[in-house]
Amino acid sequence: MKHTISILVENHAGVLSRISGLFSRRGFNIDSLAVGITDDPTISRITIIVNGDDYTVEQVEKQLNKLIDVIKLKRLHPQETISRELMLVKVSCSHKTRGDIIDIARVMQSKISDISPESITIEISDTTDRLEILEELLAPYGIIEVVRTGTIALQKGNEAIG
Repeated sequence: MKHTISILVENHAGVLSRISGLFSRRGFNIDSLAVGITDDPTISRITIIVNGDDYTVEQVEKQLNKLIDVIKLKRLHPQETISRELMLVKVSCSHKTRGDIIDIARVMQSKISDISPESITIEISDTTDRLEILEELLAPYGIIEVVRTGTIALQKGNEAIG
């Protein structure tokens, strides 16, 4: 099962290394990792998506809470979370296929970021599932390159992690 962990940490050099090292020592793979500063430049938010059972994730959370740089940690439940990921995908196109690719981009509510005679670059910010659907729809045209950010997430409603 996939779990989303949101962590507020002190914005210092080496913090991310210590956190990723903790996962590595436990043999626990990180599916997605996103880091950014918050409204307070001394604090960063790390969003980690991991795949594992509840017990293992609970143990990792306990270890994370012991790290001196961790201010606050919260596991976000899917039904209570808004999450997004950004993807840029460059697709091969010809004069004949350009219209079809543009139609797919429009239907998926994505944005055309660049058009050249032989390629189109599409930008989309959405759920991981929707990004995968777009990628599947574009695959027959020939994907040249894909880059994706890690997932970012916030809890719905008034409650906040920090």
